[in-house]
Amino acid sequence: MAKELKELTKRSENYSQWYQDLVIKADLAENSAVRGCMVIKPYGYAIWEKMQRILDDKFKETGHVNAYFPLLIPKSFLSKEAEHVEGFAKECAVVTHYRLRTNADKTGVEVDPNAKLEEELIIRPTSETIIWNTYRNWIQSYRDLPILCNQWANVMRWEMRTRLFLRTAEFLWQEGHTAHATQEEAEKEARMMQDVYADFAENYMAMPVVKGVKTASERFAGAIDTYTIEAMMQDGKALQAGTSHFLGQNFGKAFDVTFIDKEGKIEYAWATSWGVSTRLIGALIMAHSDDNGLVLPPHLAPIQVVIVPIYRNDEQLTQIREKVAGIVANLKKMGISVKFDDADNKKPGWKFAEYELKGVPVRLAMGGRDLENNTIEVMRRDTLVKETITCDGIEEYVKNLLEDIQQNIFTKAYDFRAAHTVEADTYDDFKAKLDEGNFILAHWDGTPETEEQIKNETKATIRCVPLDGDTTPGKCILTGKPSERRVLFARSY
Repeated sequence: MAKELKELTKRSENYSQWYQDLVIKADLAENSAVRGCMVIKPYGYAIWEKMQRILDDKFKETGHVNAYFPLLIPKSFLSKEAEHVEGFAKECAVVTHYRLRTNADKTGVEVDPNAKLEEELIIRPTSETIIWNTYRNWIQSYRDLPILCNQWANVMRWEMRTRLFLRTAEFLWQEGHTAHATQEEAEKEARMMQDVYADFAENYMAMPVVKGVKTASERFAGAIDTYTIEAMMQDGKALQAGTSHFLGQNFGKAFDVTFIDKEGKIEYAWATSWGVSTRLIGALIMAHSDDNGLVLPPHLAPIQVVIVPIYRNDEQLTQIREKVAGIVANLKKMGISVKFDDADNKKPGWKFAEYELKGVPVRLAMGGRDLENNTIEVMRRDTLVKETITCDGIEEYVKNLLEDIQQNIFTKAYDFRAAHTVEADTYDDFKAKLDEGNFILAHWDGTPETEEQIKNETKATIRCVPLDGDTTPGKCILTGKPSERRVLFARSY
């Protein structure tokens, strides 16, 4: 067994350390010289590229177009929407000067005090303000609407307690920002994008999600409603995997974005924003992986199939190469990403361990006996089951196997969530079930005071009010006051 696997902490011993070990040892990312920021390594970035490509296609299928807006935002812009600035004020990185100079003893550089900016600039924590200031110039009439823009970018939120992919000061994301003529149209947009994210999470990430609406205290700063998708990780904690916000006319009013409607009246534009980030890679790891390493859904795996030759000499390797060449070509024609690893600097056993660690869904191995028998060994990463089958029709077999693995990973995650989603009707029962690592459906009296008390005492938050949840009235688990319906509580990342 490779050294990497020997040193991988078991989930049952220390889940947090297991996650950190896996991110590093699977070559996904590492901490950078800049405190709070990460380096996404090529293998990790390849996963993000697949996510990005799929999501980008989905956005364009729903009528959205890509644009790019400045990284730096004038401080005064953030002052125009009070709730928004309050929500991000503690996370902002501020640019105050525009020039350096050599210091007096010529040993380095210092900020030039004469190069102070007239107005400080904020490195974007999110782009609503700069974008809506721009939209004011684009919108005059209802004929200019809707505007359906998306931006792929980086953002900065000053976070010092970091965890690779899950919480870093700088991260990559996409942020959609749309402007509409009516409230109905904007609300429909926000809900549609929640559906797009849920479809991506379940059908590509193989990660079941709960669709719901955030409570007032948990919603995005400046939003009227925040629609969310919540996923369960293997330690029973929740991870917010994507959000879509109905912003009402708040930003239209803050930035004076008006238009003349069909009746000739002046109206403020209606807004949405929505986004997912590289946090999804963290979700992918924690939802599926095991003590042997990553378990990647085939739909997002950078390498879906790896073929490892097992040979005694160069002559045998040449024969395996010739045998495998047609299989590789045919798999590629099917749109399957495949790697034939004939590098001579690592032994087959080392390669097996490496690709297992990196979560490659299907591993094929061919040796001398396989050459004689026209067979090949197939191992699926999700179950680690191996079998030897004929090379005849191997490509179609692998194609079907990849889809079976995709479905099996989803089913396993779905069943795990189902087994760990419970109801609680008393506060003591709630706390006991929470400590067991569950999602809890419980009644809440609807007040922020009760929500805050539960959070302070248990570290559990209301993840969402599920869109398709139980609407039977009951009594709040804490206060005993009337409750309209159950909401979803969990501890979270």
